[in-house]
Amino acid sequence: MKHSKVGSVMVGDVVSVVPSTPSQEIAEQLAEHDISGLPVLDEDDRVVGVVSATDLPVRRAGSAGGHGPAGRAPWNGARAFPGEERDALTAGRLMSTPAVTVHAEDTIAETARAMLRRGVERMPVVDEEDRLVGIVTRRDLLQVFLRPDPEIRLQVIEEAVVAALGLPPDAIDVHVVDGRVTLEGWLEAAGQIPVLVKLTEQMDGVVSVSEHLAAPSEASRLTARSSGGWSPSAGRDDVTAG
Repeated sequence: MKHSKVGSVMVGDVVSVVPSTPSQEIAEQLAEHDISGLPVLDEDDRVVGVVSATDLPVRRAGSAGGHGPAGRAPWNGARAFPGEERDALTAGRLMSTPAVTVHAEDTIAETARAMLRRGVERMPVVDEEDRLVGIVTRRDLLQVFLRPDPEIRLQVIEEAVVAALGLPPDAIDVHVVDGRVTLEGWLEAAGQIPVLVKLTEQMDGVVSVSEHLAAPSEASRLTARSSGGWSPSAGRDDVTAG
């Protein structure tokens, strides 16, 4: 089964800085390229940290050259420093470390979950030696997650139900709404349930997967329900309770 990898959506031409880059130059780079953060590289192009707009200093209110009413700290998410200290700050002092990175071979789904978990908007892409090869943003990943629901449904049926499990295409009812997949029906063995769910979760564009599945091993407990409009979800609850 083929899944889109980070390498297929990342940007290879990356703006970066080094630990000695002054804060003023960092700010200029962020503004010029309209980005929220920059990877910080060592002499071997390895990512040692990330510096973002919120890491940058601003002149403390009330000091020379400051802005705003005296005694009130400026607020734009940045940290306030006296002018002299601010001017001496570099990427090496301001950066967040260790950097949260991904590899080009990581899947889109794995990377999207990592971004959500870490609360970041962009992640440097590195090779096996942690050298920078690209950058990937939430916007890049969103392009993949905007797949049409019918396209996702067809892939689940063709690649997971038919190709992987060897079942007829109508063996499982597959419903997809806004990338949320629901699987309903009978499988040949209970062990196929987690396999089908896992394969579906890994597909591009899938936001979540819920299942109401049953297998022949549960048939004896579900036979009474099947003639009266049994649903797989009700059957699984019954088995669990038993």
